[in-house]
Order: sequence, then structure tokens, then C-alpha cells
Amino acid sequence: MADAQDSNQDDNGLAAVTREIEEFVATGGWDQPVALFGLVDTTALLATQPELTADVDATAPWTPVAQESLPAGELDEALAKIVWPESVAGAALAQEIVVLPPNAEQGLPTGDEPGGGERLRDAAANHPLRTEARLVAAVLRDGPRACVMRLRARTDATDTTTTDEIIEHPELAPNLLHALEATLRE
Repeated sequence: MADAQDSNQDDNGLAAVTREIEEFVATGGWDQPVALFGLVDTTALLATQPELTADVDATAPWTPVAQESLPAGELDEALAKIVWPESVAGAALAQEIVVLPPNAEQGLPTGDEPGGGERLRDAAANHPLRTEARLVAAVLRDGPRACVMRLRARTDATDTTTTDEIIEHPELAPNLLHALEATLRE
């Protein structure tokens, strides 16, 4: 379910491009690697590369440009090494995550002790109440944020869910948004 207030007030087009990125990544199915995108001003892009006119929605304020795969390792460390040029107005990242209901967090490792982060990820990935999801977070240099999360439909016999659920809210992933914002600072 989209947050109606955030969707209706998308004056800068960021929520729309975030949904577009999620739909693009979804065409590859599940079990996709992390994908990073630079967001560029569509008008400026077409002014410098008019040969892209047939491939780009000229009415969209932002065009996502897929980047090379991120290096293996921790996502926060990889993002900390990225600095976008001034021509990039924003950044977006798509990643698959595991979501647990609040009551499932009891008994999980805290992640604070050495090796705890890996144990926490393993415990969440194997938890019976887990839901797999794809999260797309996007930010612009001038502050707007957007997030879209697609919850993967369950396929076991105990759950009658048949379609993926979409959730939108600009603060679904505050830590990831903060890390993306840092890539846009000099």
C-alpha cells in the first residue's frame, strides 16, 4: 500500500523514479544483487546526449542510470567509498532484504558483539516469520527522499497471499538513506 500523502505530494518526481527503479529490478525476478543508480536531470541528459531520446522518458524529471556492481563486502563500506560528480542529482539503491515482524526480534542476536552482524543476518534469514523484500531507497542532493519496498508473496501452503505487496514511505530505511546522502557530499 502506498502512503497516499507521500505519493500525491511527489512534486519532485523522486517517488515516481523510485517506483520505476523497483519495477525495472523486478523484471529480473528475485535473488538479484544490489543495484546502484545515479539519478540525473533528464533535460540535461538529453541536451548532452540527444541520441538517448528514444530510450528516455523526456517527461520525467530524473533518469536513473545503472552503475557497475558494487564490490563484494559490507554495503556501508562500499557506499562510503562513493562520491558522485556534481552532474549526478541523486542516488538510488535496490537491495533484497529480510523483514521480520516486531515480535520476532526477541531472541535474535543483537549484532553488537564481534561477528554479531553476521549471526543476526543468518538468524533473520532463517526465521520462520521472515518475509523477503526488495527495498529501493533514493535521495536527491537537495534533500528529498523516497523508498519503495516490495514484500515477496509467500508461497507456502499456510499463507494464502498470492501477490507481492508494495509499501511506500520516504523513511522506510533511514540508515540507508543517510548513507546514500553521504555519497552526494563532497
